[in-house]
Amino acid sequence: MIKIPHTVVLAALVTMGMFGGIASADAGPGPGPGSTKVTVNDDQSEITVVGEGNLSSIPDVMRLNTGVEVRRAAASAAFADARKAAAKLTEALLGAGIAAKDLQTNELSLGPVYDNYPVVAGYRAAQGVEAVVRDIDSADKVIDAVAAVGEEARLNGVSFEVSDTRKVLKAARDAAFEDARARAEQYAGLAGDELGRVVSISEEGVTPPSPIAFGGAMMADKASISPGQQTVSVHVRVVYELL
Repeated sequence: MIKIPHTVVLAALVTMGMFGGIASADAGPGPGPGSTKVTVNDDQSEITVVGEGNLSSIPDVMRLNTGVEVRRAAASAAFADARKAAAKLTEALLGAGIAAKDLQTNELSLGPVYDNYPVVAGYRAAQGVEAVVRDIDSADKVIDAVAAVGEEARLNGVSFEVSDTRKVLKAARDAAFEDARARAEQYAGLAGDELGRVVSISEEGVTPPSPIAFGGAMMADKASISPGQQTVSVHVRVVYELL
């Protein structure tokens, strides 16, 4: 019986989950979105597999976009009162456990307010602050501290992110490679062959976790903060020799 050398091309999928911050893989790879293609190769038989690893993780950092805003009849009064309110806000954030290095001014504005243009009705002054909350369990405490500053305080939204993406990416790469090998072994067996050495490995694409943003005003209710999950995906192409 003459064995015909061939190359098999397959797109495969594996999904991993994160429970309580610990990564765990599914019992086996799920169905892949691609197709199988067999071609003749005069030199040797190979199987090429594209594996995908998806890993979900719980964000551990929150960025709070906050600030103060005042409106006064005179520009100088608006600016002075905004600076006073901003100092009070900074003091409140520091008192809630935010480190000084995790506070950044991201807005400073002063301008006229028109009730009936071009008549100036007053002046608006604002100063924005981004606070990095590294302990999400204290997020509600921080938000309550901002709300307690007074009527000048503003809560403009939050975003969440994973502080150590390298660990998540490593686990996703592990998942993608294991997926590729499992699929290659399965199809090699179906073809009556055995899997040989790895001929080549190439990473075809990485989708890192991106910040999850929530805009708009927020209520300072207890347990109001939920960071949700973020997913990182890795695609790897692995070529194996068939024996």
